[in-house]
Amino acid sequence: MESKQINDIKKNNSASGRKISIVISGWPAVGKTTIAVNLAKDFNLKLWNGGDILKMMAYDRGYSSSLEHDWWDTEEAAKFMNERNNNPNFDREVDNRLIELLKGGDVVITSYTLPWIADATINFWLQGSVENRSKRMSIRDNIDIETARKIVQRRDFENKQIYKKLYQFEFGEKLDVFDFSMNTDILTLESLITISKLIVESVIRN
Repeated sequence: MESKQINDIKKNNSASGRKISIVISGWPAVGKTTIAVNLAKDFNLKLWNGGDILKMMAYDRGYSSSLEHDWWDTEEAAKFMNERNNNPNFDREVDNRLIELLKGGDVVITSYTLPWIADATINFWLQGSVENRSKRMSIRDNIDIETARKIVQRRDFENKQIYKKLYQFEFGEKLDVFDFSMNTDILTLESLITISKLIVESVIRN
């Protein structure tokens, strides 16, 4: 997409007073953040995810967290996550904070749950096989493929269990809450980024 087109879209959006909200959901390690980062940059949107909110919650509870990714590798972060895992209300609080950000508009949010429990201008679903997601995680996190596969499968299982218990929906099924579904096994992330930008451009223009 040419920069002039994007700038025109930003001007039109600003002039109309319209605020757009985008949610990108999908399986772990499917490429949600990669697409979200590009949409946020090109359409001047604020980027949020559940991890950011968890860090804020940790800070509110007296932990020395910040929005730096390295904090997750600390013993303090492990203690916080243990607290979170033993308290299902943590996930509800994360979602409630994300919903408030969504209502404010001009955001792109990566979330497992929001499309089922809140309204956004555009909801994207990203599909991907365990094999390809494991390869992506292996490269991204510099771990061997078997370890990555185990992590992906565990997170898939946990997501289904957690959100079925919290919200009574089947994660990864009944995708009618989504406006667009894209398969990362068929197209590269670079291609999907281009497609996503074209979709957002069309929605804003219309």
